[in-house]
Amino acid sequence: MADKLTKEQRHHCMAQIRGKGTKPEMVVRKFLFGRGFRYRLNHPWLPGHPDIVLRKYRSVIFVNGCFWHGHEGCRYYVVPKSNTEFWKTKIARNRARDIEEQRRLASMGWHCITVWECQLKPAVREQTLESLAYTLNRIWLNDHSVRKYELDEEAPGMVAEDGEPELEDSGAGDIGPERRRGDKLRAHKRKNREAHGVDFSVEVGLCSLS
Repeated sequence: MADKLTKEQRHHCMAQIRGKGTKPEMVVRKFLFGRGFRYRLNHPWLPGHPDIVLRKYRSVIFVNGCFWHGHEGCRYYVVPKSNTEFWKTKIARNRARDIEEQRRLASMGWHCITVWECQLKPAVREQTLESLAYTLNRIWLNDHSVRKYELDEEAPGMVAEDGEPELEDSGAGDIGPERRRGDKLRAHKRKNREAHGVDFSVEVGLCSLS
């Protein structure tokens, strides 16, 4: 279908669209505040200046317009018929920038959440916002959970360090029960490391927002 607006009218309409404080963003902000989530807005020190920054949850939220960020398969993402190549290029550039900014944020230890404009329409708004709250709480619980060693029933409650001095051989061909027990514990710890990672208390390198 041909564009019903002239080039000048289309330019004026696009120029009136706000980049911050949009209606979808206000919906998300009001919901989060009502649920007790506290946040900062468009923090200038972070890549992409995320719409909402929740430091406690190590999460940032982008509330994206379906047209400007090229939401594939969405009914609200329709490229104008006038100046088509310009808009295709612009939106493709926006997509690439979004991916790069979220990649940088992830490398800094942030969880990136995208909420699309179409997901805040009245028919699905409540489901979207409840899912957002669930996701944030899930992130917080995962970040503050404590992973424990899984030991066999016959293994004692404390696992020896790999660098612990080994016991002397008993003198005969048999290495002795103490030596065998130490070898077993060291092998058990290696198994736990392979299953859970080398360090159980890794600090993620967040940039300071103070």
